[in-house]
Amino acid sequence: MKFPKVHSLQEIANLLQCEFIGDQNFPVLGMNEIHVVEPGDIVFVDHPKYYDKALQSAATIVLINKKVECPEGKALLISDDPFRDFNTLTKHFKPFQFANVAVSASAVIGEGTVIQPNSFIGNHVQIGKNCLIHSNVSIYDHTIIGDNVIIHAGTILGADAFYYKKRAEGFDQLISGGRVVIENNVGIGALCTIDKGVTGDTKIGEGTKIDNQVHVGHDSVIGKKCLIASQTGIAGCVIIEDEVTIWGQVGTTSGITIGAKAVIMGQTGVTKSVEGGKSYFGTPIEESREKLKQLANIKKIPEILNKLK
Repeated sequence: MKFPKVHSLQEIANLLQCEFIGDQNFPVLGMNEIHVVEPGDIVFVDHPKYYDKALQSAATIVLINKKVECPEGKALLISDDPFRDFNTLTKHFKPFQFANVAVSASAVIGEGTVIQPNSFIGNHVQIGKNCLIHSNVSIYDHTIIGDNVIIHAGTILGADAFYYKKRAEGFDQLISGGRVVIENNVGIGALCTIDKGVTGDTKIGEGTKIDNQVHVGHDSVIGKKCLIASQTGIAGCVIIEDEVTIWGQVGTTSGITIGAKAVIMGQTGVTKSVEGGKSYFGTPIEESREKLKQLANIKKIPEILNKLK
């Protein structure tokens, strides 16, 4: 997430009421999670296990809960609670805007697009040409939709990321300030849920078709011309490359990559990254031919035991 203008390190420290290490005029351009940071971004870290990863990342401003040596060319914001202060920044730069109409006045809707009754189009949404938005679809603020997109009834684009920090009093939510971006010629079935990014974008690539009742987690990126069947659950920060086929009731863990033209058979648990161009099945996931051989061999066990007797 980029800020509307460049801020100084001093300005951000004043906003958070925290100490800083570095030039007070050090430029701050935005904030992001560690997997999408760029120079000028703030990244937060609150556990020693991840200090080095954050300090050596592309981010040039690190919001951290301990005074450490500052890498050359970077700056630090010293906070007693970086998670809380990251939320403070999100609320400041991307505050929630309430709505009192079904289609926001700030929404931009392209020529030939049809929006069926009882749908909600939030603030600063952009919808391209010749789209069809069926009834009872909710499109949250800042969502971007390309041309020739079909979204079926009951689908929700832009809900918050499922991202929490456990505290003594309960779970503290990391506030989402990102977007959902749907490219041209995408089809989305009924009752799907696509969460926005925490600070970046959840993306669905051009020509991809998604069946009913599919969930896509925050910051996941789905490539072009993919097919995703019903009741699939894709976790956060997953990369699905182009022309992947995912059959029904597949579930994934977070932060993995599914390579281009892979086929994931139904009810598979994608527990790790997999190469493209192959077919996979089972939990834990394996190449489908190998997994099916194993299952065939398991069926022979009673026969083998009888022979041993």
